[in-house]
Amino acid sequence: MRGSHRVTNVTSISVVRYGNFCGINGRLKRPRGARMKKSKKDSVDRRTFLKGATVGAAALVANPIASRAAAPPAPTEPRNAAAPLPPKPSPTALPGTPANAGIEVVDHPGSDYMVDVIKALGFEYMCANPGNSFRSLHESLINYGGNKQPEFITCCHEESAVGMSHGYFKIEGKPLLVCVHGTVGVQHAAMAIYDAYCDRVPVFVILGNFTDAETRESLVNWTHSAQDPALLIRDFIKWDDQPATLRTFGESAMRAYKVAMTPPTMPVALVANTDLQEEPLADDSSLSVPKLSLAEPPQGDSGSVREAARMLVAAENPVIVADRAARTPAGLASIIELAETLQAAVVDRNGRMNFPTRHPLSQTERSGTVIRDADVILGLELTDFFGTVNSYYGQVNVRTRSLIKPDTKLVSINSNDLYLKSNYQDFERYQPVDLAMAADAEATLPSLIEEVKRQMTADRKRMCQERGQKLGAANRDALAEARDLAANGWDASPISTARLSAELWAQIKDEDWSLVSNCQFVSRWPLRLWAFEKHYHYIGGEGGYGVGYGAPASVGAALANRKYGRLTVSIQNDGDLMFAPGVLWTAAHHHIPILIVMHNNRAYHQEVMEVQIMANQHERGVTRAGIGTTLVEPAIDYTKLAQSMGMHAEGPIADPADLAGAIRRAIAVVKTGEPALVDVLTQPR
Repeated sequence: MRGSHRVTNVTSISVVRYGNFCGINGRLKRPRGARMKKSKKDSVDRRTFLKGATVGAAALVANPIASRAAAPPAPTEPRNAAAPLPPKPSPTALPGTPANAGIEVVDHPGSDYMVDVIKALGFEYMCANPGNSFRSLHESLINYGGNKQPEFITCCHEESAVGMSHGYFKIEGKPLLVCVHGTVGVQHAAMAIYDAYCDRVPVFVILGNFTDAETRESLVNWTHSAQDPALLIRDFIKWDDQPATLRTFGESAMRAYKVAMTPPTMPVALVANTDLQEEPLADDSSLSVPKLSLAEPPQGDSGSVREAARMLVAAENPVIVADRAARTPAGLASIIELAETLQAAVVDRNGRMNFPTRHPLSQTERSGTVIRDADVILGLELTDFFGTVNSYYGQVNVRTRSLIKPDTKLVSINSNDLYLKSNYQDFERYQPVDLAMAADAEATLPSLIEEVKRQMTADRKRMCQERGQKLGAANRDALAEARDLAANGWDASPISTARLSAELWAQIKDEDWSLVSNCQFVSRWPLRLWAFEKHYHYIGGEGGYGVGYGAPASVGAALANRKYGRLTVSIQNDGDLMFAPGVLWTAAHHHIPILIVMHNNRAYHQEVMEVQIMANQHERGVTRAGIGTTLVEPAIDYTKLAQSMGMHAEGPIADPADLAGAIRRAIAVVKTGEPALVDVLTQPR
């Protein structure tokens, strides 16, 4: 209980009492004549600033901010007699407040109710760069809410705030709260929101906005306001709303969370108008925090599941291809069980951690061979089924060829079929399939496994075992081949990405580790060499391939891993870090333990290769491809950059013999609960 505002069992009976009136279905009565009310209390509480000159010494002690404003220190040196002394600041004003700005007291603003709603949703953290369009919500979170559940995580860029939420969800399985400031904040956040949308990650965003033109006190507030603030991101979020009352804010917040968390999961946004945040709650108002009720993930119908099982059991060479299928550890366990029941080859597209890399049935490194030989392919949450069964060739005139046999049967279980938008083309080429279930793959797998087991005969089991033995031998051969390839250029300087990955694995393999960065830009060496087994061992990539995702998403994932004591590891691309390097400060400030190993090839090397391709195509040579694509002259010193942010850092390391020791020392720092960075000069890929 805080003052006259009492919250009573909001999760069970959803009642919030304000003043002397209470009710579950009571109507909110907000005074329209004035936006503020005077406090009836004489003492200074958490929100009341001092008024008048009759405040006692005890009140000044109770409010040190006001005390400093009321009694500034005397000057230590005599002033020039010709210069008039500045007027003493009014005890009602904070330092820096305009002289004519009166302080109006609001005991219980609407943002306090918003905090009750936010707490009911179970957010652990709120990531934001501060802005005045959500200043009241900010203040309510840290004072009325106690800066707990959620805790404010200070970010230096809105892109970092959303990126942290992106990475956090893929470890924890629930979203963070993100607040962004008006028009400029949502513009900064837009790319990261798009990445989350493409990656099917539910980010919960609150946008501040000065909706009422009469309350826009300056050009800043006008330029940071919009009639429809969510319009900019509407094409790549699942749902948004601009509630006009606090009651509808509570309802919309529950709806937004439910929509975001129902597969296919995606970002959502709520606009919180400043008037709604800052206006006082009337003494006789009653608001209830609605109960959150999540929807069950959609499952495939029994007839389709039965037919899919029949096709898989009868197949000579079934292949399971998974992309973003394992939403939780249970999803990973289900894919393993289905594969082992069928002794089927599994190809992991690595949108999530879908299958253990050392499992005998893992055939990811020889996907072309098993897909070519398949007679049934089961696609689980495939973003690109077309690209799985077809290949592209040609540069000027791009053409495709089929990779599968003409009679190969295709089965799809994909929640993306339940939700599609038109403008942003993340859904890729249309692929006809023989059986399509518009359903969540993870939720459908238990019934599919049960049906496969029911239809499996003794003869089919013997055949499956023989197939599994052959696949196991192929898996071992692929691992041996990867190790042989990794030895190429072992002692080279700059350091090869294979050597970097191998040295890092040697230091972390006996730890409870979690790799939270995309492996694509280091030629997938960790996925080829390490033993990935647990759900949190790998979290996939950007979704929309937006540069700037890697660093904040890794720090967000590390924030989620912190409570479990896991060693969070990120192989960080250099160009990606430079989009929002301030996230290093966030990691240091909030004591988020993470080991960041720089993949410092001093270039946006993907673009180097693209320019080289064009130069060859135009027959102009590749010697000038570094113009506009490299990060040299001067080279960036990531060690000093990290140290300036308060992190332990070493490097740049160019000799591979020095790598193991530097990683060991950095891990020792991370185990104390702090972030550390090792800068490694690397080969391009």
